[in-house]
Amino acid sequence: MPVRATRNSFLMENNPVGRVRWWKIALPVLLGLGLVAWMIARDFDPAIFRHVRFTGHALLFILLAFLFMVGRDLGYIVRIRLFSRGELGWRQAFRIIMLWEFTSAVTPSAIGGTGVAVVFVHKEGLPVGRSAAIVMLTSFFDELYFALIFPIVFFIVGGDRLFAGPMGHELMLFAAIGYGVKLAYLLLLSYGLFFNPLGLRWLIVKLFSLPVLRRWRAGAVRAGADIVRSAVEIRRYRPMFWVKSFAATFLSWSSRYLVANALFMAFFALSDQFLVFARQLAMWIMMLVAPTPGGSGFAEYVFTHFLNDVIPVDASIQVGTAAVIALLWRLVTYYPYLVMGALILPRWLRQSFRRKTQPIENLPSR
Repeated sequence: MPVRATRNSFLMENNPVGRVRWWKIALPVLLGLGLVAWMIARDFDPAIFRHVRFTGHALLFILLAFLFMVGRDLGYIVRIRLFSRGELGWRQAFRIIMLWEFTSAVTPSAIGGTGVAVVFVHKEGLPVGRSAAIVMLTSFFDELYFALIFPIVFFIVGGDRLFAGPMGHELMLFAAIGYGVKLAYLLLLSYGLFFNPLGLRWLIVKLFSLPVLRRWRAGAVRAGADIVRSAVEIRRYRPMFWVKSFAATFLSWSSRYLVANALFMAFFALSDQFLVFARQLAMWIMMLVAPTPGGSGFAEYVFTHFLNDVIPVDASIQVGTAAVIALLWRLVTYYPYLVMGALILPRWLRQSFRRKTQPIENLPSR
């Protein structure tokens, strides 16, 4: 076996996903809950709970919020089955998505779960090349959604309304940086996947050969190889594949943003539902720069101060009310993945990493 292939197998077998520690699960929970508790206590007013009451109407819309999250996961599951051309079953696709989201929840937003997603797919029985292609296509469609939908939403709503409030200028700057990063990544990925994969691999390796980036060169070499494998793989897909994949992507991300709409509707009659949706889209772009695991703390803070003005209550309790809704929002969109990952990961590791590998220095070569 060539040493390059064997080394790749070794890296796949010894991926850092196997070294997840429980404190990495506890940390984002403590950060998020701690900040929300602080914001509620700081702006506490008993009048908040005259508006946020868990009536039958409220529980119905909270259930709708969970159903939107089901739609979000269903879109991802359908998409990954499309990418695998049906070779991944429903249970396998569900397991991959839950592990992927769990990894995203315990790593900074800028990193996410993409770095180890190839392992999740590969360990479900697909070759490394096809696994890399699936992960690359996932990234491509996710960034394509943001690149297309955000400008449309921005021009429909208007920048002044989308980024209103005392922090509007700062939040617009965050969104602009996040969108720029996503657009640049989409263009670079598109160039590598559809036009010149070898050229992009060469550029990545050269870039990470610079002294300041050299410590990440090994990962860059693997990423370049993944792009080349993915480019070969996606040439087999027909036009209808791209239509179905974008439809699944649209279902997934749009369902996630509608969670906030459902939670606001549980307690209030909002005058502009589309504005809430638009701000959710902008918020997820901002979260790209969040340095904490899963954006914990940052997400709750931005939600509270970005969406408080849409709540039809007295201005003196808007922030405190928004903090309560932010807690519910994270309970629906974030904490379930921590629970699912903690339940699935140990068994998945036992089943997927049973085979022992040779130490890398003893690998055979030719």
